[in-house]
Amino acid sequence: MSSLRTVLNDSLIIHPPGFYIIGFQTFPFIGVYFIFLSFVYVVTVLFNSLVIYVISFNHCLHTPKFLAVTNLAVIDIVLNTCNIPGMIKIFLVKDNFIPFNLCLVQMFVYYAFGSLESIALAILAYDRLIAICFPLRHNSVNTLRSMSCIIGLTWSFALGVSAFSTGIMTRLSFCNSVRVFSYFCDYAPVFRLACNDYTMQWSAASFLTIMILVGPFTFIILSYLAILVTVFRMKSLDSRVKALATCVEHVILVAVFYIPLITIFTIGFYLRLIDPDQRVLSLSLASCIPPCVNPIVYSLKTKEIKIRALALVRKNKIGEDN
Repeated sequence: MSSLRTVLNDSLIIHPPGFYIIGFQTFPFIGVYFIFLSFVYVVTVLFNSLVIYVISFNHCLHTPKFLAVTNLAVIDIVLNTCNIPGMIKIFLVKDNFIPFNLCLVQMFVYYAFGSLESIALAILAYDRLIAICFPLRHNSVNTLRSMSCIIGLTWSFALGVSAFSTGIMTRLSFCNSVRVFSYFCDYAPVFRLACNDYTMQWSAASFLTIMILVGPFTFIILSYLAILVTVFRMKSLDSRVKALATCVEHVILVAVFYIPLITIFTIGFYLRLIDPDQRVLSLSLASCIPPCVNPIVYSLKTKEIKIRALALVRKNKIGEDN
């Protein structure tokens, strides 16, 4: 097999033409699973696009909260676009080869937007924290400008750390197997194929997993502890119920996103107690389902978006009837 060779620090680095993604080859009824993924992708794109459209063309929704919702919708579309079409292509075309550079691009996009997904949920928790715990200062603290800065900084951070972690993969030499046991060019399954020392890549993966998953999740937990303290200090039962009701959808999204991923990373990568086939299937579901569920559970359940989305549907229906 021909290889691309470069010299780094007087040592020979061998980069193969590409990798073979073999994560789904042993699954029974895999056709049913890919039909399900196709449905998930269509729902992801349609509903998140609807959310973006409704918010963009209604100036009354140009607020910090809905800027954060739009941010989440954009991330959802990109994240599932990075994964699902590639998985479906492997199934339909029976072509599981991915060129080396394209593998790094997919790795970068997946981890950049996976990180942004995690941080976006923390940003929504921040919005709830300010709205409930500091209602009198909400309009002065949580402004459109400050929310734009927060989102811009998180994008810069996520893209930067993902570029670094992907960039150091070029220091690895792949001279043996090029078969990646995952559903895409996954970071750990790829660097474990290297012939030379991958301590730096393992350390980067461990550190970034803790920082990107545990960090935002811890912030969300602390935010809701502060929210609960504030809510239970309210004298009116009706006020308590209303305040907590605004958090229900977000709590569901947090559970859907974090619990499966933290469980898989802990049991699968560190304790090695999960079957590799089950890890691939579980991780693919944990990655693809949240972007599909987010606009349904959270965005379209939000009163302001729901009203305008229904009005848009009625308007189109009347236009077709005429």
